[in-house]
Parts: sequence; C-alpha cells; structure tokens
Amino acid sequence: MYCWYLRNAYLENNLRDPGKVTVCGEPLDFGSIEIPSYLYASREDHIVPWQGAYRSTEILKGKRRFVLGASGHIAGVINPPQKKKRSHWIGKTAALPASPDEWLANAVEHPGSWWTDWSAWLAPFGGKQVAAPKKPGNARWKAIEPAPGRYVKEKA
Repeated sequence: MYCWYLRNAYLENNLRDPGKVTVCGEPLDFGSIEIPSYLYASREDHIVPWQGAYRSTEILKGKRRFVLGASGHIAGVINPPQKKKRSHWIGKTAALPASPDEWLANAVEHPGSWWTDWSAWLAPFGGKQVAAPKKPGNARWKAIEPAPGRYVKEKA
C-alpha cells in the first residue's frame, strides 16, 4: 500500500488525472468533488513542496482557501496558537491565481499559528455548538467504564 501510495500520489502524481487511479474498481476524479476545501502547506516543507500543494487549487472545485504556514512539514503544522510561534500567509483576496508565486506575491503574512484562521473558516460549517455532557452515557447508552477504556490497552 505504501509503495502504491508513493508511486501514485508523489512519483507519478496520478491523482490529478481524472480516472487514472482506481480504488476498488472505481475511478477517482478529484475534479468532480465540489466541497469547501481549506488547503494548507508549509513554506519550507521538504516532503510536500508548497508550490506542489498549491496546485490542488486547480483540481478541487467549490470554495477554496489556501494558507501557507512558516517552517517545515512538522513544525509548521503542529504549533498551536498558545505557543505564539511561526507565522502564516493568506491571500489578500479569495482569488487563487494559477501561479503559486503570484499568490505569494499578493499574500499577507500574519504572526502566529494558522490554526486560528482554520478555526474561523470551519465555524460556518460546524452547525450549532452544544455543551458537552456532564457525564458519559445517557438513558439509552450507558457508560461502560471510565476513559480511556480497556480497548486502548489491548495488544494488536
């Protein structure tokens, strides 16, 4: 699976060509998916260069937002807002030009984590917020045991 994934997603970039990759006999066509997409890349990422990640804006349909974070593959992603580290770039407009370099030339750097932007972007899709239950279970579904539960201690 890993070799298949690397070959199709990275080496040959087959996922961008409609129908070139099939899963369980079904041809994939990411261009037929029309959903809101938040696309994030890290500026110094050596695994997924940000310019390549930006190309996803050409394939996916629907409302798209591209955000570029500072740092590399791990540090750029995992730094939470509380750390007040790194920064991120957001386009001045919602327009996504064909060239990633053109997008960056017209983007604005924002200090801190991109997570706050992602959270604000997600909010309209989340529906009504409800308070967490005060205790696990309910009248229909009784709690089995306290968290984390015995299943996490099972050996594979």
